[in-house]
Amino acid sequence: MEATIKQVQGLTLTAKADSGHWIVMDGPEQFGGSDAASKPLELFLIGLGGCTSMDILSILQKKRVDLTDYECTLLAERAKEHPKVFTHVTMKFVFYGKDISKSAVERAIELSKEKYCSASAMLKESVPIKVEYEIKEPG
Repeated sequence: MEATIKQVQGLTLTAKADSGHWIVMDGPEQFGGSDAASKPLELFLIGLGGCTSMDILSILQKKRVDLTDYECTLLAERAKEHPKVFTHVTMKFVFYGKDISKSAVERAIELSKEKYCSASAMLKESVPIKVEYEIKEPG
């Protein structure tokens, strides 16, 4: 995997990796940014949630679990001193649909966490990741 990052102005950056899609990153105005895009550490957290979510949704699709909606919320606590690394991450998955199998959801989460998600595999070596989930029926 390869990525390229280019400065636009101040701390406003554009970046692309192997997929060829450009993204914008920015920093706060007090440090020379425009505060016009996601910060790099936010993208790191989003990447973790996206990687895990794609695994889980793919596994549930293969298990023929019929979801009407899905969301993943991540909460990261950070160190107070530099480097302000994540000290704890909580991931909460919410599955919406009728008659969703609890065991299928638990297995999909487990497979992502233990086997498939590269982002969580890298991060779990340095920070505890707590996983929660909820199943909600429509209406």
